[in-house]
Amino acid sequence: MKPTRCNIRAVLSLALYALVLALGLPDARAERIKDLVSVQGARGNQLIGYGLVVGLDNSGDQTTQTPFTVQSVVNMLSQLGVNVPPGVTMQLKNVAAVMVTSTLPAFASLGQTIDVTVSSLGNAKSLRGGTLLISPLKGADGQIYAMAQGNVAVGGAGASANGSKVQINHLNAGRIPAGATVERTVPTQVGQGDFLQLEVNTTDFTTVARIVDAINGRTAPGTAQAVDGRVIRVSAPADANERVAFLSRIESIDVALAPTMAKVIVNSRTGSIVMNQTVRVETCAVAHGNLSVVITTTPVISQPGAFSLGRTVEAKRSDVQIQQEAGSLIMVPVGVSLADVVRGLNALGANPADLVSILQAMKAAGALRADLEII
Repeated sequence: MKPTRCNIRAVLSLALYALVLALGLPDARAERIKDLVSVQGARGNQLIGYGLVVGLDNSGDQTTQTPFTVQSVVNMLSQLGVNVPPGVTMQLKNVAAVMVTSTLPAFASLGQTIDVTVSSLGNAKSLRGGTLLISPLKGADGQIYAMAQGNVAVGGAGASANGSKVQINHLNAGRIPAGATVERTVPTQVGQGDFLQLEVNTTDFTTVARIVDAINGRTAPGTAQAVDGRVIRVSAPADANERVAFLSRIESIDVALAPTMAKVIVNSRTGSIVMNQTVRVETCAVAHGNLSVVITTTPVISQPGAFSLGRTVEAKRSDVQIQQEAGSLIMVPVGVSLADVVRGLNALGANPADLVSILQAMKAAGALRADLEII
């Protein structure tokens, strides 16, 4: 019997699938260990400092409302040998007091440059075009770890004239790429003795178990041990060079992702709502109607009579009305996928702000099978 083209394709497909299994190629839903964990001890440290931004185009602090800006300028000039006579009122329009923040990365060395963020502390209108004067950056222990200075890059733009103002993005904060130089290092120890600790980004026993199995499968059995739902203890070589190479091999191992916990994230400030694909809803009935209060104020002129020596008085009369839209009872069917959940919520015709209240009520009624988190 002569083989057909379909049979040949089927045989080739089975052979290719068997080859993939034999080679142990990573699953399409797999993720590297380096994307799931962090090494205990390899962490950054926050830095903060105070400084002055000069060279602004009449957009600095109003010195009458921010006296600390004038005080800072006087102290800086005195350190440079310039004495300001006491009692002199300084009108500074091109200077702004700012807070300088940055993060000292792990294993940072002396002379290394890091990025800094500059944020206005007073009432400056814009930091665009300004230059940050040398500012020490301190850690939580009060020690100076870096010195910052440079031109501030602001991504926004704005203009104003005769009471009209147009602004794009934020003008009171900017960044200085490579704007700080490391002057003090923080000793970083990766692991204690013959072991090192891997910390999973989120607490998940399934993910920890799969990472332990993946490491032990690619190395010697018993190399990795689960401490709890977040920490994994791994036996590592004592030599620093071998330990780095060992960590490099561990980080490149692929691990099949565990099913994520159903969660709905609600941002109460912006009205943003985000759901993951495991969110489910049970059948429920929801009625929703908007309630609005309209207040209309009309000026009323009271004219005095003739020869009464009275004055014309302007009064205001307000008319308050309450309007409520009719809300019909809508059945939200059971949802087996994220698309079904979105389709059922869209049927309510509610805006994002109203959906927050609806989701909270559905969670309280037991119809929303997800963890509702409001940030």
